[in-house]
Amino acid sequence: MSRPRTLRIDRIACTGHGLCAELLPELIDLDEWGYPILQDTAVPDRLRAHARRAVAACPVLALRTDDERT
Repeated sequence: MSRPRTLRIDRIACTGHGLCAELLPELIDLDEWGYPILQDTAVPDRLRAHARRAVAACPVLALRTDDERT
């Protein structure tokens, strides 16, 4: 079993493009202003690739997973 991954949002860097919620709707919702709200910070193994894709697509690099450090 692999170690759990967590998803994090840098709320200061985020400008509310909403791309993360479009790419990872299983874990991210948007508030009424278009800013992301995490449903759960734990990323299940089945969504790990999708989470990495959402992180890579963030135009302001505000979305991160803890597995990026490796």
